[in-house]
Amino acid sequence: MVELVAVRGDITEQDVDAVVNAANSSLLGGGGVDGAIHRKGGSEILAECRRLRASHYGKGLATGQAVATTAGRLPARWVIHTVGPVWSESEDRSRLLASCYRESLRVADELGAEAVAFPAISTGIFRWPMDDGARIAVETVRNSKTAVREVRFVLFGNDAYQAFRAQGV
Repeated sequence: MVELVAVRGDITEQDVDAVVNAANSSLLGGGGVDGAIHRKGGSEILAECRRLRASHYGKGLATGQAVATTAGRLPARWVIHTVGPVWSESEDRSRLLASCYRESLRVADELGAEAVAFPAISTGIFRWPMDDGARIAVETVRNSKTAVREVRFVLFGNDAYQAFRAQGV
């Protein structure tokens, strides 16, 4: 069974097998977690992302899907990029958010990763409500079959940390 841990901190500093990037569909960097991972990880990550775009992901990575690259200069071995959904009051996109966590764990299993660090996907500029995002993240990871031994939710602010703690993490 996977151990779930919530920590306040910087995902780019986590000494784990893989960090999950809340990426945009272009895979070419952006703001928030995505920008931080690309800046700290260096040009090796962007180079692999460009190769992915030139081959399998010409139109970008679809929402809810995941793909891995090197972690460049990060302490982790890999970055697993996933594209979270933008929050919508009129459309339930919960399945897409859950898919980000499930697909990231599937990729982690393919890589042989035992420890994976996740951000709170879609809860930043994509405006997903933090409490609901934490609930979906924790329920999805708990209910996913995976060989990953530790899932570390790395949360930048106290509100995010408290939301994950309220989910029993």
